[in-house]
Amino acid sequence: MSKINVRSFSNENEDGAPDIVGITTFSATSYFVPTRGNTVERPSDHVEVGSLRYNYDTKNLEYYRGKTIGWSQFELIDPELGGRTESAYSATSSNDGGLGTRLLLAGGRISAPAFTDTIEYLTISTLGNTDDFGNLTQSHGNGSSQAGCASRTRGMWLSGQLGTSPSYSNVIQFVTFASIGNASDFGDINSARASTGNLSSQTRAIAFAGTLSDGSKPTQIDAVTIASTGNAFDFGDMSTWTGNTANLASSTRGIMAGGTVAPTRVNTIQFVTINSMGNTVDFGDLNVTGLASNLMYNGTGYSNSTRGIIHGGRDVNNNHMGKIQYITIATKGNSSEFGDTAVSASQQMGGSSPTRGVVAAGASPSATNAMEFVNIMSLGNASDFGDCTARDETLGGCSNGHGGL
Repeated sequence: MSKINVRSFSNENEDGAPDIVGITTFSATSYFVPTRGNTVERPSDHVEVGSLRYNYDTKNLEYYRGKTIGWSQFELIDPELGGRTESAYSATSSNDGGLGTRLLLAGGRISAPAFTDTIEYLTISTLGNTDDFGNLTQSHGNGSSQAGCASRTRGMWLSGQLGTSPSYSNVIQFVTFASIGNASDFGDINSARASTGNLSSQTRAIAFAGTLSDGSKPTQIDAVTIASTGNAFDFGDMSTWTGNTANLASSTRGIMAGGTVAPTRVNTIQFVTINSMGNTVDFGDLNVTGLASNLMYNGTGYSNSTRGIIHGGRDVNNNHMGKIQYITIATKGNSSEFGDTAVSASQQMGGSSPTRGVVAAGASPSATNAMEFVNIMSLGNASDFGDCTARDETLGGCSNGHGGL
């Protein structure tokens, strides 16, 4: 078997190939570039493990990992994370020169009813409790997304509720993952709101849904360029206002699963193309066997570059579902069963690395500070991770290893 070091692949017409930034080492026995418009299905039923394909829909190079997992995108090895993938971190000491993939948890309540301005963090590859990171510019809750809103270098929180009475914020705050310290002002979204849904790619963060202080529910989607401080710009609209969704992303697609179309619960999955402004599009439905209803809201979303996870949530009768579902982000369709949650909870916050997803806190049915995790590419039940300080459903989470990167 040969080892090929490459900077780019190209097809014979030089018009359909991906660019691979940096030097990548990959071993494979075969590869193919499917015809345009036929990226999902390979012409032959006999696909060898390690085969390569270029996906015209997602604009990514993918490799075949077998019938159970299917096609996966290549994961970037980022020098800002120590020059290693997440799996390498778990096998090395803290002296490897990288900070690892961090999950930041901000705001929320330590004791009711007041919100806190505390930011805490954990390293996703290492089980244990959270440590102090710094403080927000405002004490708030109900402000950020389950999916996380971050680039590899910056974590962000967009809007939020400022107190027990309906006092809402339009402020965007950010921190630098590598530098423990307090948040700084980034800019403003277009309207002050709480319970906003957020998701992001490496370059763009998106805020949607939420509730205004007068109780109205905007369909407008806001966006910011993560590397440049400033105010949000108009991205598009949700086809129907849907709140309390589970949100996640790949580098090209942002997914909103389940939620509330007041006053009913829904099982729909919607998506946007993150780098192309526009409205939401139908993706599929939540569909897990063994449940009385697949109508779900207040679930938690996280992902790697290929697989999206919808974790927990409440059903149409307001009961905690205790189920984990998954989708393949590049392929529209319904969800499948992944496993069971460790704690039956909803409104948890979380984030992910390329290999592991972690969720924290939430309502279970009372406030909890428990954290749990799954290995994203291995079907199974969640396991205990540790404890965080803040608790209940009002804190916001983001990570510098999620699937949008």
